Amino acid sequence: MNEKKNKKKQNRLFMRSAILLVLIAAIGYTLYNNATAEDVTVLEVGDKAPDFSLVDLEGNAHKLSDYKGQGVFLNFWGTWCKPCAKEMPAMDRQYEQFKDQGVQVLAVNIAQSEFEVQNFADQYKLSFPVVIDKTKSVMTAYNIIPLPTTVLVNPEGEIERVVTGEMTEQDIKGFMEEIKPE
Repeated sequence: MNEKKNKKKQNRLFMRSAILLVLIAAIGYTLYNNATAEDVTVLEVGDKAPDFSLVDLEGNAHKLSDYKGQGVFLNFWGTWCKPCAKEMPAMDRQYEQFKDQGVQVLAVNIAQSEFEVQNFADQYKLSFPVVIDKTKSVMTAYNIIPLPTTVLVNPEGEIERVVTGEMTEQDIKGFMEEIKPE
């Protein structure tokens, strides 16, 4: 009986030690990750919008800095995103109204295949440039997490507003008015 008690104590001691080692390892890993993590700059209204160059479905390069002097409606989206699909036709209608007033739309797809993105653009008959962020570098530079997210860039190349979630057509119209050159 004593031998049984000793065996139970030994097993408990072993389990407690194992759990303690796992906890110490987890804490060490967390501390190491926090100490070596790269500083991610959170973009705010008034910050200079990070420049980038992405290629559209027709093979044309679009560099953000090429649109200096215009308002840029920078929409990050995915074909699988239901709110993205709902707002795209409204964005296209408003783009048709504002494109001759100095407002540019760039729809930045997040790392999907050209086939998927082209089918989506054809289905919704999109007239604005659709580009694919294949490496997610632009998404990372802009700290995009939920989709859809729209970054409004004013004619001076500064972030005017960041909008997360689905927008109504009235929202889109108002935002385009906001970034329209005077």
